[in-house]
Order: sequence, then structure tokens, then C-alpha cells
Amino acid sequence: MHYKPTGICAVGIDYEIEDGKVMDVKFTGGCDGNHKGLNGLIKGMKIEEAISRLKGITCGPRNTSCPDQLARALEDYLVKKA
Repeated sequence: MHYKPTGICAVGIDYEIEDGKVMDVKFTGGCDGNHKGLNGLIKGMKIEEAISRLKGITCGPRNTSCPDQLARALEDYLVKKA
């Protein structure tokens, strides 16, 4: 799946879902090390758990962040799936 984030350095989020779990996440642009760490932390996590842990995290003066945008991407996935 692909998501176009807003308000962050990354310009794209690609992710894979399998059996209701986040299996892989790749960001295009932004902080590569942080994105790899984020992927490693949520790999295999249920979508709803990932959303609850990541939603609302901010980055500096921004009202969003890469984790928050990933949560929004996952919420979007759940809405489209329903």
C-alpha cells in the first residue's frame, strides 16, 4: 500500500499488511535511521496497536511526525478495507 504523507520530510510511505499486522514499512525521504527503527519496532504488530502507539506523536514545532503519519496511513487502510 502507498500513502502520501503531509507535514513531514518524507514524501511517501509504503507498507505491507498481512493478517491484520504491519509487516513492513518504508519511507521515501526523511530520516532513514529513524524510519528503519520505526519499522523494526512495529513489524508484526496489529494495525490497531500500531495506531494507538503512534497517533499524535509530534516532531519539533510540527503538529505531526513520521510515526503520526504512519498511524494516519494505517487508519486510512482500515477505512478503505471496511
